[in-house]
Amino acid sequence: MGPHPAVADVRRAVREALAAAASSEQVQREPAQGEPAPGGPAPGEPAPRGSAPGGPAPEGPVLVACSGGADSLALAAALGFVAPRAGLKAGLLTVDHQLQPGSAERAEQVAALAAPLGLDMAEVLTVEVGTEGGPEAAARDARYRALAEAADRLGARAVLLGHTRDDQAETVLLGLARGSGPRSISGMAARSGRYLRPFLDIPRATTVAACRALGLSPWDDPHNEDPRFTRVRVRTRILPLLESELGPGVAEALARTAALAREDADALDEWADRAYQDCALSDIGGSVTLSVPALEALPGAVRRRVLRRAAVTAGAPPGSLSATHVRAVDRLVTHWRGQKPVDLPGGRAAVRRYGTLIVAISPIP
Repeated sequence: MGPHPAVADVRRAVREALAAAASSEQVQREPAQGEPAPGGPAPGEPAPRGSAPGGPAPEGPVLVACSGGADSLALAAALGFVAPRAGLKAGLLTVDHQLQPGSAERAEQVAALAAPLGLDMAEVLTVEVGTEGGPEAAARDARYRALAEAADRLGARAVLLGHTRDDQAETVLLGLARGSGPRSISGMAARSGRYLRPFLDIPRATTVAACRALGLSPWDDPHNEDPRFTRVRVRTRILPLLESELGPGVAEALARTAALAREDADALDEWADRAYQDCALSDIGGSVTLSVPALEALPGAVRRRVLRRAAVTAGAPPGSLSATHVRAVDRLVTHWRGQKPVDLPGGRAAVRRYGTLIVAISPIP
């Protein structure tokens, strides 16, 4: 008799994600002569935050980020089953955000699950959560920094994240509310650098069922039910209302929309990557200077991507940089009337001078 269907589903998802990543790594190790590795940064472009230079380490362990909730617990259990059968070392990382009483003890309890689940090691990553961008964004930024540092230190080939189809639907709705364009509704990528999200096609109900079938008791984070957080309200109020009024399948449709939008956004991003190299006159020490004539020659969708990249490269936090910010900078190019500098998140600003656009630490001398 085979495993419970939900258990089979989560194991299959992990197996397929690891196989796809391994195939991609093989391609990256064999680029055509004179070409950069596929998926790597363009010439002169820094590697994305949280990814190792050149991509994941091909011989390192596979790590799973586990909070103890149903999604990440099912993911950890699936990895513990799949990894040894694939000849892979695997480990568990859990983050203590120090936002609740007893969080350290809870993190240790989650780490203690690693060995019973078949994982080779576990670490608790304790972080300090700031305030920039609001509590949700600050906690997320602190968590990803800690995961990236641990992955670098351990030489991880991949870090698995437990986001499900429901999480993807929530992300799309939040992106729609921000009105930040196709990228904001393209959701989360199944693979982003060394991060893998095997469960993006799996509903949350499946991870809950898998935990139940395996005799695992997930921990329900009180923050996941706190209506002060926007994502919680989307999860507990907005999505159920949409399902009630529009019928079942809304989450699946939103996730499908994300996949389609991502294809288009990826194509535009590739164009913008090449355009950035043509527009950038200098990109040194947190200060980016772009050619206004070169920017003017670009289609708006590509130009605004170049401007966003310049702002992020100069140090503006990407999670706080909105479409409103980018369009204000864009007006320095398309509707120049001698405007004052445009203030950006992270203490950065953009100013136009003598046919160039400068994005740097504010105030710009």
